[in-house]
Parts: sequence; C-alpha cells; structure tokens
Amino acid sequence: MSGRAKSVQRRSKSGSRTKAEIGWCELVDLPGLGLSAIHAKMDTGAATSSIHATRIRPFERDGIDWVEFWFRPFPGEKARRFEAPLVDRRQVRSSNGERQHRFVIETQICLGKLCWKSELTLANRRSMAFPILIGRRALRRGLMLVNSGRKWVLGKPAPSEEK
Repeated sequence: MSGRAKSVQRRSKSGSRTKAEIGWCELVDLPGLGLSAIHAKMDTGAATSSIHATRIRPFERDGIDWVEFWFRPFPGEKARRFEAPLVDRRQVRSSNGERQHRFVIETQICLGKLCWKSELTLANRRSMAFPILIGRRALRRGLMLVNSGRKWVLGKPAPSEEK
C-alpha cells in the first residue's frame, strides 16, 4: 500500500473497533492483480463489485478454470493482460437494468490499511467514470461507512488524475 494510506480503523473510547468513514470514491489497491491506486466508486446500491474488462476469454489450466481479460489502469496507458482463476459465472443486473452473464474472479481489495478478499465481476465499464466499482457485499466485510458527501478520504489522486 502506498504512503498515501491513512488508517481506516479507529477505536472507540472503550477500545472496541468502530467503523471508519470512507468517501464515495477512493483509491484502491488490488495486490493480487498487481494494481495500486486505482480510482474506484463505492456503490452501496450495487450488490456486486466489478472491474472494467475487455477481451474476456475463459480457458483451462491444469484442470482449473481461469479467465483472461484486458484492463487499462489509467487513462492514456495501454491496456494490460491479466489472468485469474475463475470463481463463478453469474447473472447480474447492470446499472441500466439489463441482465448480463459475467465472469467472477476473487482477489484482495485494499482500502487504506484494511485488506480483504472479495469477488469482482468482469464487465465492460467503458462508459462509466470509474474503472472499478466496489459494491455493498465487499463493503460490509470491512469496518467502514461510506460518506456520500465526501471523496478521497483515504488519500487524493495526483491532480491530473482527479475526477
């Protein structure tokens, strides 16, 4: 995790953990994919999380189902190829209400110093402002509350990258 991260968890006066506040958009790390400081939208209205993916292709390796996909971490960069074990294939209702079949991978998500494993669906998010969407299933595993009036609570992106 980069030096921009602030502590996500706090302790109450009694010493128990309290939920920390995060903004509606934050920089996230996906260390299992070798990605850091990626712009992500926290979306409590979406059940599942997703990552922008193109050229999605399932394949088999040593008897295990995998998926290959291409992802562009930052505007202006070339898309890079990624591989991950395939966890599931499920039907998801997209933001426009359309039902889509999507491939699902599992990887570690880090917000600040808090990291946990979660599922991400592979979806073409070209028309969306953020390449990663973190849904409520992933958010409820952490000890955090989303403040819809704030953004970049855990650290700001470089001025040229801010949305």
